[in-house]
Order: sequence, then C-alpha cells, then structure tokens
Amino acid sequence: MPDKKPALATVGGTATIIITREPRWPALLAYLALGALNAALPEELSLGPYWLLLAIVSVLMIPTVIFHRTGRHRLNGILSYVILGTVTASMVASLVLMVMGLLSKRESPLTLLRAAAALWVANVLVFASWYWRLDAGGPNERDTRTAHVEGAFLFPQMMLSGKQARSWTPGFVDYLFLAFNTSTAFSPTDVPVLSRWAKLMMIVQALISLTTVALIAARAVNIL
Repeated sequence: MPDKKPALATVGGTATIIITREPRWPALLAYLALGALNAALPEELSLGPYWLLLAIVSVLMIPTVIFHRTGRHRLNGILSYVILGTVTASMVASLVLMVMGLLSKRESPLTLLRAAAALWVANVLVFASWYWRLDAGGPNERDTRTAHVEGAFLFPQMMLSGKQARSWTPGFVDYLFLAFNTSTAFSPTDVPVLSRWAKLMMIVQALISLTTVALIAARAVNIL
C-alpha cells in the first residue's frame, strides 16, 4: 500500500495542500473475508445459516461506503462499528461453541482443525480492523493529518527523521501486520504498544489465538 503524502496544487493562483486519503478497500476486503470465513465453519459452530454473516456485512457495507464518499464521517464511523461488533460477536460465539464441542467430544478432529484454522485467521482480521478503526481517532481523523506522530502504537516510521517521517501515516496493512504478529508470537514485535486500551485488546487477541492454536488444534491433532 502506498504511503499517504501531501500534494501541492494551485487553485486560483494560490498554492493549496491536498492530502491523499487513506484507501479503504483493504478494510472492506477484510470484512468480506470475515463473512466468508464464517461460511467456511461447520454449521454447528456458527450462529444461524452459513451465509447470514456474509449477507449482513455485505448489506451494511453499501451505506458505509456511501457515507464515506459523501463526507458523512459520523454515520460512516457508526456503521463501521456495527459491522465490527457483528463480526466480533460472531467470532466469539463460534469460539465458545467450538470449546463446548471439544469438551463434549461431539466434534470430529477434522472439524475442529478446520474451525480452529478459520477462527485463527478471523481473529487476526478482526483485531487488525479494530486497531485500524480506533488508533489515533480512526481513518477519518488520520485523513486530516499530513503525518502520524502519535497514537496507540509506536510504528518504526514514527521514529525516523526527515521528509519520510513528516509524510508517513499507517494503513490497514500496517495494522494487519501488527495483528498477525500478536496472534503468532502472542506479543508485539517491532511495534511497541503505548495505549492501555490497545494493550488490553492485544491481551484478548493473544488469549483467543492461544485458545485456538495451543488448546483446540493441539487436542484435535492428538485424537486423530
């Protein structure tokens, strides 16, 4: 993803700084992927029909995109939180159902492996979306700045000096990388965490990842 940089344009003989907005399509793809992952889960481990979450996300995305395009950022933010809350609740519910299936031994090993893999990926996408949506006021607030100088995470680019530091802002891929590292290493790697809310969210993410990988997937492999 290209970094956001301010551009200089001349309007009516006056130089004006135009800030390139952060692309939203990576986040939209993540939302759709979460709906598709839920559809890939066994029916007994999901709430409602396999297609329900994907349909809800797809329908809500239409007004979300329209509100963003028309500059109604408050409504855009509200609907984005609704989408994120929906996919998060679905993921947590599927995790609970999977743990219950493991304890009762009513699910087959292959079913548990498939569900654990889908939920691990969903965990990465869900928390990457939350970090992207909440950090430094969210993407709409970050679009008003020419550089990212403060936030919940200390990205390496924020410690650079010169032109690159003055024009760099994080995109969805940066938060995806952070979420992937948290689910893989159970801790941040190259991005220190500064905010308390971010630390609490990373604790929850690491616990979910530990549950799916270390407990459920390992149990399923042992009983193959």
